[in-house]
Amino acid sequence: MPQTPPTTDPTHRLVPSPAGRIHLVERGTGPLVLLVHGFPESWYSWRHQLPALAAAGYRVAAVDVRGYGRSSRPAAVDAYRMRELVADNVAVVEALGEESAVVIGHDWGSPIAANSALLRPDVFRAVGMLSVPYAPRGGPRPSEVFAGMGGDEEFYVSYFQEPGRAEAEVEPDVRGWLAGIYSALSGDTMPGPDLPDPHFVTRGRTLRERFPAGRLPAWLSERDLDVYAGEFERTGLSGGLNRYRNMDRDWEDLAEYDGAPITQPSLFVGGALDASTAWMGDAIKAYPNTLPGLVGSHILEDCGHWIQQERPEEINRLLVDWLDSLPDSLPV
Repeated sequence: MPQTPPTTDPTHRLVPSPAGRIHLVERGTGPLVLLVHGFPESWYSWRHQLPALAAAGYRVAAVDVRGYGRSSRPAAVDAYRMRELVADNVAVVEALGEESAVVIGHDWGSPIAANSALLRPDVFRAVGMLSVPYAPRGGPRPSEVFAGMGGDEEFYVSYFQEPGRAEAEVEPDVRGWLAGIYSALSGDTMPGPDLPDPHFVTRGRTLRERFPAGRLPAWLSERDLDVYAGEFERTGLSGGLNRYRNMDRDWEDLAEYDGAPITQPSLFVGGALDASTAWMGDAIKAYPNTLPGLVGSHILEDCGHWIQQERPEEINRLLVDWLDSLPDSLPV
């Protein structure tokens, strides 16, 4: 277990990367832990983990993924393919003067973290995944799979595919849309089973029509919402949405990794009420083959999608216990 040093105050930094620059918030000293957020989030999604992991003896860096916050936002849609995001993570580790790191991701950050470990095992010595299970590359082209999921409705991933379409829905009222999607996927405010599923869109309509209104989830204060809304009102949503628009490119780019396991020590934590956990149940069952280095797999009862914000104390405990169990360096 690392020795516990004095906890430092958080420091905002801009570091060079293939995207141009990556903004991160750093705290603590010790072995490096890289935290990668999902959609529609930012480094701020890790605000509860930064002090806890730093106090436990780790150097923690929470990034704004390219396209978000103060990180660079390339104009080309294909600049957001998975290989590019992995390269950004490697560049952050190098810019911080380190040779290796543990990488932990939530939502889209989970597959970004997983692929960072898969493509660069020389840099990432362990991987933690929150909310979205690891599923190796394989099967049919992703756009074909998603197109078949909606039936008479349209699956949200398909809805996000066309550049500009979701932006036209979101950007006239960013704060209201964010409040809606956070509420729709939170354990305490998500629609009941008798209401329309917010992961689907009525043909010709909008996603937000299925979002609950009038009450924020318990984990989200008005100030927290102001932070998220302020970032996306400034940057727009295209950078984040472009991740969805590269899933077919990733399928092509990563063909050599079809079915590939991640062998480093790993951790998965999901929410019992999160659709990702239910839809990808087979991926979780396959962990003995796909994650042979798995240290722990946990499903938190009564928890939705925004897991490290809904249940910060529990997540912090699981992460610290797992980090403390890891070797301090890559195997020779």
